[in-house]
Amino acid sequence: MCTQDQVTRMGPISRRQFGAMAGAGAVAACAPMEGGTGAGGTLVENTVTFAAPGGTFDGVFIHPASGSHPAVILWPDIAGLRPAKVQMGRRLAERGYAVLVANPYYRSVSGQQFEDFDDWRNNDGWNKVTPWREKNTPAAVQETARAVVAWLDAQEAVDSTRGIGNQGYCMTGSWTIYTAAAVPGRVKAAGSFHGGGLTGDGAMAPVNLLDDMAADAQALIAIARDDDAENPDAKTQLRAAAMQAAAEIEVEVYDGDHGWTVLDSPAYAQAEAERAWGELLEMYSETL
Repeated sequence: MCTQDQVTRMGPISRRQFGAMAGAGAVAACAPMEGGTGAGGTLVENTVTFAAPGGTFDGVFIHPASGSHPAVILWPDIAGLRPAKVQMGRRLAERGYAVLVANPYYRSVSGQQFEDFDDWRNNDGWNKVTPWREKNTPAAVQETARAVVAWLDAQEAVDSTRGIGNQGYCMTGSWTIYTAAAVPGRVKAAGSFHGGGLTGDGAMAPVNLLDDMAADAQALIAIARDDDAENPDAKTQLRAAAMQAAAEIEVEVYDGDHGWTVLDSPAYAQAEAERAWGELLEMYSETL
């Protein structure tokens, strides 16, 4: 997960720069939606709520307008549910997935709290989210995951005969492993991007949960180069655990700093972000 030191070192990203990235194709097929449907009526997008442990879960559910499709849970990073994450969800839905972009802080607040990463960083976001984050213990995340999977399986847009994928960023990179370990019968793919807290000695450390994933599941653990420089042993521990797990697990250090995959992050690196996106789609095509 990002640290306060990393946040301090990050340079700003302007809205113009964010718009330029979108226009350049980084978020192709992610045009804003009106009235719940995408351009040409190909996607349906709705804000959804349902009862979940600790509160009322909320998020944005995006899926093709017809048919049923494999589901994907998109867990946002420390800045929470916001336009950049919804854009990523739309892009994934365009590929034929039913995507739930989650509010990771639903136990404390509802909906969007920050417009973008700069808004989070410049408006005391770290201190604001700290008490919200503290409610998301590993056990709590697994409770949430079970509720989310049950809700997804009840949706007409979801093909419940196919596996569910999940992807997380920064603080929620670890959530992807918690989720896959909590519901191994349904969750068949986990994509962790510049995730924090993946290693440790505790029984609930993600590194110690890899062997709880289904044998037919896959995981992509994508590590940022600056995170690797700070803790080079993490990849070694993860790879050793991956070798012992029944699931197929890839651990790779990317040529991008913490946040390189996130559109509104100052560390966004388009080439490496697109490479990671391609690896994610390949994993989903093989498992879901």
